[in-house]
Amino acid sequence: METLNIHAAKTHFSGLVDRVEKGETIIIARAGKPVAKLTPLEPEVTDRVAIAARRIGFMKGEFSIPDDFNEMGREEIERMFNGDDKG
Repeated sequence: METLNIHAAKTHFSGLVDRVEKGETIIIARAGKPVAKLTPLEPEVTDRVAIAARRIGFMKGEFSIPDDFNEMGREEIERMFNGDDKG
């Protein structure tokens, strides 16, 4: 992790941002005393593509879906839909 004084950070700011985008963390110092840190941001929650890319298949092999899944509870649902929920 590199430490730069404020003057150097101002002079090379766009280059520092490029490095941070690639994953580096940079400390900014005033008179040799660290006062700020440039770090990469986590992906935004609204970035649905990034979230989906991380999550697809994350539970593969953890459970199975019964073959009759689409038929489960059909009779009860039909009774309730038709107004006879006494079973």
